[in-house]
Amino acid sequence: MKVDILAFGAHPDDVELGCGGSIAKAISQGKSVGIVDLTRGELGTRGSAAIRDQEAAAAAKVLAVSFRKNLAFRDGFFINDEAHQMAVIQLIRLHQPKIVLCNAIEDRHIDHGKGSDLVSDACFLSGLKKIVTKKESGNEQDPWRPAHVYHYIQWKEIAPDFVVDISNHIDTKMEAIYAYASQFYDAKSDGPSTPISSQNFLESVRYRAQNLGRLSGVTAAEGFTVERSPLIQDFDHLS
Repeated sequence: MKVDILAFGAHPDDVELGCGGSIAKAISQGKSVGIVDLTRGELGTRGSAAIRDQEAAAAAKVLAVSFRKNLAFRDGFFINDEAHQMAVIQLIRLHQPKIVLCNAIEDRHIDHGKGSDLVSDACFLSGLKKIVTKKESGNEQDPWRPAHVYHYIQWKEIAPDFVVDISNHIDTKMEAIYAYASQFYDAKSDGPSTPISSQNFLESVRYRAQNLGRLSGVTAAEGFTVERSPLIQDFDHLS
């Protein structure tokens, strides 16, 4: 299945936190979107890999994505090497997205920066025809390089290169995040405290979107960084 946008996250919930509103908006506009989680988040203090599998599936339904896959790399220990790159390349060639969304270029969690580099490198390598990957049928896949690779923003306050207006989709973003009940604030939970389990963190996700919206003249927005400068045809294309 080809998709317009393929969104990668090092862990289940990364995509929802970083670009869930932009995905919901793209889908509402008729674009197809798939999500790929690199790990099952098995090292997370709260919950378990099995629970997070269920939560990821529930969040995917909220966002109405075309599919969600998990590469089951080792949480905390995957690296940006040939084996991991080839696994990502196979998915990029299979789904042939025009746009790839991936983790923040640097962040508090070490997997986020690693995931960012891994997916970015795989996007480039995927366009090289001398790198051979196979379809399930055994036939060779065609090379494919996404036209754009954008990095969403996570824990750290990274200055965005552009923002997406998600004013009509902030509630969908938050609903998808709430699907991860094991990870985020729940007044009834007696689980251990983590940096993302506080009420302040959960509220900060909406606050950040609203603040980016305030700075941009809309109700809510999500920010992204780029690997090359976006091109516009003229000044009229800037909002």
